[in-house]
Amino acid sequence: MREDRNCQWRVAARPVGNVKPSDFEYAETDIPEPGDGEFLLKTLYLGLAPVMRMYMQGTGAAGERPLEIGDVIHGRGVAQVVKSRHPGYRVGDIVQGQCGWQTWKVSRGTPQERFFTCRDYGLPYALAAGVLGMTGLSAWGGFMDCGQPREGDLVVVSGAAGGVGSLVVQMARIQGCRVIGIAGGKEKCRFIQDLGCEAAIDYKGEDVPARITELCPDGIDIYFDNVGGETLAACLEHLAYEARVVLCGSISEYTRKQPFCLPNYTRLRAVNGTMKGFFVYNYADRFHECTDQMAGWINAGQMRPVQDMVDGFDNMPDALARLYDGRNVGVQCCRVRGEPAPLEA
Repeated sequence: MREDRNCQWRVAARPVGNVKPSDFEYAETDIPEPGDGEFLLKTLYLGLAPVMRMYMQGTGAAGERPLEIGDVIHGRGVAQVVKSRHPGYRVGDIVQGQCGWQTWKVSRGTPQERFFTCRDYGLPYALAAGVLGMTGLSAWGGFMDCGQPREGDLVVVSGAAGGVGSLVVQMARIQGCRVIGIAGGKEKCRFIQDLGCEAAIDYKGEDVPARITELCPDGIDIYFDNVGGETLAACLEHLAYEARVVLCGSISEYTRKQPFCLPNYTRLRAVNGTMKGFFVYNYADRFHECTDQMAGWINAGQMRPVQDMVDGFDNMPDALARLYDGRNVGVQCCRVRGEPAPLEA
């Protein structure tokens, strides 16, 4: 990565299946200069999420226009303000927001970019790329608001070793719930049990419906769904009275040629159950409420922030591929430059 150039990753092709190197184009441009009402950002960390493959497919989200071939890939990250001609941003500020897959960016701080100034919690700013960023807000908004946890609830979390799932497992434990996690492989199952799951289901090596029947004889109070597909259908067969199903993600369906059709959604009627989806940016006005609470849990030793950090901007394409082939544990992030250096205004 060159410090004297703006290094970028752009869309080269629409992915088919998992992303591959030929789907990405590397480019370099001049470092931009901020004009009136603008500020220049130096990227420190970038977060990765499955939705980025959807951006590359040309699917728009959050009011953003769909990406065309040749566009810089969308992505949120942590950056330092190094020049500013904007009254709301000072040199030295650390922000979290829509940086894109690039090492420098000029911004006007538009509502679509959703920049938040990072608070100093005495923790690494790297956490703002994931655990104290949009991944954390997804877990917090989905579980705490949509899930409405109650002490003693039995919570089942799919994708439990992933970014959102690993946080929901810990939030459930903090709220006094029992937790069962679903993950792929023995190593990940051991990992989620270390985080607080009383039992783990290995979807790669076990019969998931049979294990749910065995482990949930009295039904599931909250099912937090990160994968969709057959796992969602299996959990709907085992809902407790007034169960809450939270639809966060459906990574098992993102690369299907045909959409999955849920065959048993009517099971919700039998138990007075609810199924509620959510979108992370609907909680944007509660961003600091979320990070304040989560940072408090981390500093109190109640929550372990798990981020799967790859080093180097050059490795961004492979970092995204890790999400789809199951190599990541926790929130997938990339260290572009690392922790910020002090700057003078």
